Amino acid sequence: MILRSLLLCVFACNFFIAAAQTLQQAESFWKAQRKKEANDSFRALIARYPDNPDYKVRWGRLLLEGFNKADAAGLFQEALEKKKDHAGALLGLALVAADGFEDKAVQLAHKALEADPKLLEAQELLARLALEDSDQKKAVEEADKALAMSPKALDAMAIRAAVDWLNDKKDTPWIARILQHDPHYGRAYETGGHFLVLKRRYEEGIALFRKALEIEPGLQSARSQLGINLMRLGQDEEARKLLVEAHDHGYTDNATTNSLNLIDSYKNFNFYKTGATVLKLHKKESELLRPYFESELNRAMATYEKKYKIKLNHPVQVEVYPDHEDFAVRTMGMPGLGALGVTFGYIVAMDSPSGRKPGSFHWASTMWHELSHVYVLAATNHRVPRWFTEGMAVYEETAVSPEWGDRLDVPVIRAIKDKKLLPIAELDRGFVRPKYAAQVVVSYFQAGRICDYIQRNWSYDKLLAMMHDFARNMSTPDVVREELGIEPEEFDKRFLAWVEGQTKTTVDGFDDWFTKLKEIHELARARKYDEVIRQGTAIRDLYTD
Repeated sequence: MILRSLLLCVFACNFFIAAAQTLQQAESFWKAQRKKEANDSFRALIARYPDNPDYKVRWGRLLLEGFNKADAAGLFQEALEKKKDHAGALLGLALVAADGFEDKAVQLAHKALEADPKLLEAQELLARLALEDSDQKKAVEEADKALAMSPKALDAMAIRAAVDWLNDKKDTPWIARILQHDPHYGRAYETGGHFLVLKRRYEEGIALFRKALEIEPGLQSARSQLGINLMRLGQDEEARKLLVEAHDHGYTDNATTNSLNLIDSYKNFNFYKTGATVLKLHKKESELLRPYFESELNRAMATYEKKYKIKLNHPVQVEVYPDHEDFAVRTMGMPGLGALGVTFGYIVAMDSPSGRKPGSFHWASTMWHELSHVYVLAATNHRVPRWFTEGMAVYEETAVSPEWGDRLDVPVIRAIKDKKLLPIAELDRGFVRPKYAAQVVVSYFQAGRICDYIQRNWSYDKLLAMMHDFARNMSTPDVVREELGIEPEEFDKRFLAWVEGQTKTTVDGFDDWFTKLKEIHELARARKYDEVIRQGTAIRDLYTD
């Protein structure tokens, strides 16, 4: 009996030692960047212990690092099924959501902290999310909470440094503190580059990605971002070299891989250059499109030069993609961008008319929208909130033709009806981290109407004055006070009253219109055309758009 007990004890001890060695082995492989072996070890470990949530979370983090977000999220969910308040699993889901600029990232990070108040990574994530929402005050507060948890919270210090860089404080003291703890922590500069790029300050972001690689040459994420952003500015040769290096070292996320494929496709394009413009068109349609695009490009630039009172000192390049997926690669990793065009400084990328279903978009409207960004970004030295540059672009589209610009569509009607329009001081958040599916669309509409409202009630010159204030890195609330002479809250009150007054007939009558429209469809199917005309005429003016 004693012998049997001893044997059982030895067996049990060996069993747990083997398990520990398996976990240690998986972690060791991971640390050594032998991710295939680490993945195999975690798979074997979880097959042996399917109910252990900790192992699932660690495997999920490995997969997340390897760009497999779907499977990582699945493992985090499985861990929560085993332990509903597992802090690591909640943090993992927060990281997945943050990567997609989803609003739920904030709630998940808070839940992770509630489950484990000492979870430093969750606190640092909250600081990062606040800064992505353009809330610098909150970002500093969250970062300081992380530093209170640990004076060696390097990512929290990086957020503080990023805030300084965004405010043009080049010699931030936070970098010295970071490098004192870790002289090779390139992620500090990479974090700064990330936030400057989000603010469309590409050249400054590129400089910080270069600094990141100087002190941490193996930081492939920074190498990839450097390549992608050089590509956005048209520096394709160096971009390709960097992207190939990152890819060859295992950094194979979609942005890196697809950007390389896109660069390789450039051989299929023609480039038409003048002193002030470069037009990039696919060879299969360049002869057809060139006269139309050149004419509209020159007309738009002449108009904006006069309206914005600025002459560009750099050629404008317009790239036109017949394959929408090629265009989509240009926007990867950028939140809140329109689905038809994108602007990177002096480069505009957009869909070709052939890249979209006929009638689904107006290429000239898209080009005028994006070219407005070129001038506003140049005039403000890229120091402009997203709401203002998008608002000006929507306003300018409509100024060219009342048929252009954003329509009063169903999501906007619902947002007005449900009081979901954002305060002007928070409007950038609607582009970066939307709280509901259509908030980006609603934010475009709202920003355009704000610029229209300012032009009507103050003047177009006030919009230009605001643009110059943003160039001095003034905040939205300060610009509203400076140029409009009222507090932002008073502006919101007046603007909302104006919008609601303009849209009252449609908003109040929309439910009735929608119900009767369905009835009219049924009448049309029954070929009762006289009744279709009678009822259609009766509801037409409820929703003129």
